[in-house]
Amino acid sequence: MEREWGTRTGAVLAGVLELLDGLEDDRALATDTERVALADVAIKAADRLQMLAGLLVAEAEAHRSDTTTTGLGIVSWLADTRRMTRREVRTLLHQGRDLAQFPVLATAGLAGRLSPQQARAISHVLTELPDDLDPALLTRAQHDMVHHAAHLDSHGLAVVAEHLLEVLAPDTADELEAERLERERRLAARNRHLSLTPDGHGSVQVRGKLPALAAQTLIVQLDALADRDRRRALDALDPLAEDITPAMRRADALIALAEAAALHRDAPTHGGDRPRIVVTISEERLRDLATGATLIGPGDAISASDLRRLCCDADLVPAVLGTAGEVLDVGREHRLVTPPIRTALTVRDRGCVFPGCDRPPAACHAHHIIPWQRGGATALDNLALVCPHHHGIVEPGSDPPGRRWEIRLGADGLPEILPPHHVDSTRRPRRHQRFHRPTAA
Repeated sequence: MEREWGTRTGAVLAGVLELLDGLEDDRALATDTERVALADVAIKAADRLQMLAGLLVAEAEAHRSDTTTTGLGIVSWLADTRRMTRREVRTLLHQGRDLAQFPVLATAGLAGRLSPQQARAISHVLTELPDDLDPALLTRAQHDMVHHAAHLDSHGLAVVAEHLLEVLAPDTADELEAERLERERRLAARNRHLSLTPDGHGSVQVRGKLPALAAQTLIVQLDALADRDRRRALDALDPLAEDITPAMRRADALIALAEAAALHRDAPTHGGDRPRIVVTISEERLRDLATGATLIGPGDAISASDLRRLCCDADLVPAVLGTAGEVLDVGREHRLVTPPIRTALTVRDRGCVFPGCDRPPAACHAHHIIPWQRGGATALDNLALVCPHHHGIVEPGSDPPGRRWEIRLGADGLPEILPPHHVDSTRRPRRHQRFHRPTAA
């Protein structure tokens, strides 16, 4: 049944829907110029309708029309009837409230002179203005920002709007700005959060928000680590090496910070033990294939290459498991690379042995040249220090001989690196410059 509208707004919206229902799939006949024009007009119409929708939602809430008509709040009702998430409804509601608070912005938005994004950027700053500001000055501020919207996007408007106080109230601008910054500081502290959510596909989604000043400490450390880990070493010659983006380097830097904290044991105990990653796998399986392991806690499976890298310098807790997988006996913890061996490695290698790498011993793993699961001994003559990045490069995989970078000990007992064939067809051994000693002429 067709609805009878008592307002011009209702009749116009009904007409818009009727016109949209009458659209035909005739765009294949459009010229290039028409296609661009159609996109432009559709965006303008969508922007104006979104601004109107926000105002109507806010007005329905303000007049309590939602509960009177539906028995539900506007958020619950729209989430149910329009298949919107509650977050989407709240975003629309907040936008409408802002427009209702600033009528100049609302008029400009409904007239198509302001996009929803521009209106949001302006209203965000206007709501931070002092409550006792002269209403005439507030109206002037709205008109000024609408004027700027003709040639600035939402980001540009946000930047310009930050200087409103200097124009509107120059005598008290500094004091008011200090009050605003203090409010933002308290709000940022209250809204800080961090979540780590497994995506079910081998990654963990990291999302959060930190106060700007606190985050700066993390940012400068990540940037320093990311800049240090740019490919400067010998592996930069490898045309098949992974092309690492700045964002990937920053992710690697975050992991490096966590590994450094774990290595130095700075973190407090958790659950009666120092923080650690625990992998469950039978000893026979580990020695045979080093595959089929899972992380205790999240239960995520890990790849064979990751497990082999973990086995190089790990704590081993022998466990006897029954047929149902229950723990029947747990022996005394035994560290594969013992402190005396680690000390000897540090004295001999003095850091990552990969040529061109300057990572110190404390930031390195003890790598088994012949993998432990393949019978390699945990002994000085089968170990070398490598940083996490180069550990992934030299760890044996399923590639045929000569396809990967390899480590071996030379006749003098010092580590040397063999490049793959595609880097050097002769596979000439390379050594870190710290191992070179001057010889008599």
